[in-house]
Amino acid sequence: MTDSPGRRPLLSAGLMLGVGMGGFVDGIVFHQILQLHNMLSAKYPRTGVDAETALVHSEINMFWDGLFHAATWATTAIGLALLWRAARTPGVPLSTRPHVGAMAGGWGAFNLVEGVINHHVLHLHHVTETAGHLTWDLLFLASGVGLVLAGAALVRSDTPPQSAQPARSPE
Repeated sequence: MTDSPGRRPLLSAGLMLGVGMGGFVDGIVFHQILQLHNMLSAKYPRTGVDAETALVHSEINMFWDGLFHAATWATTAIGLALLWRAARTPGVPLSTRPHVGAMAGGWGAFNLVEGVINHHVLHLHHVTETAGHLTWDLLFLASGVGLVLAGAALVRSDTPPQSAQPARSPE
């Protein structure tokens, strides 16, 4: 999602926010609310083991889920800092469509990278820890592709203004 130099700060902020928010959606929805998987649930399952092992596995997974959430929080904070800087930089046109598009692209990139690495390369976990997990893992990757494509379309659909916006004074 490259674009004119004037919009790059806004797009960079959107990408980072999208990666962070995509991570939060994954962690909150799949890990905590639906409890379909944890960071290492394919390596340390909670089911199919005795109660004591299940407890130890839950503690291991909770620790790694916490590190994952800390990383998504840090990524989101960096995205907010980049957005703040973009909004205060003269010549950066602030437009919702490309920013939301960059966020969608970041979320899609998160799904693709996390899905390929954690689900298929390292086998740390799957979308759902069931016999039919491949279908769900592929749907997760497809959602990443869809988000990247939708994001790119949004970024491209907003033509940057010919003249720069009035300069904002840094305080």
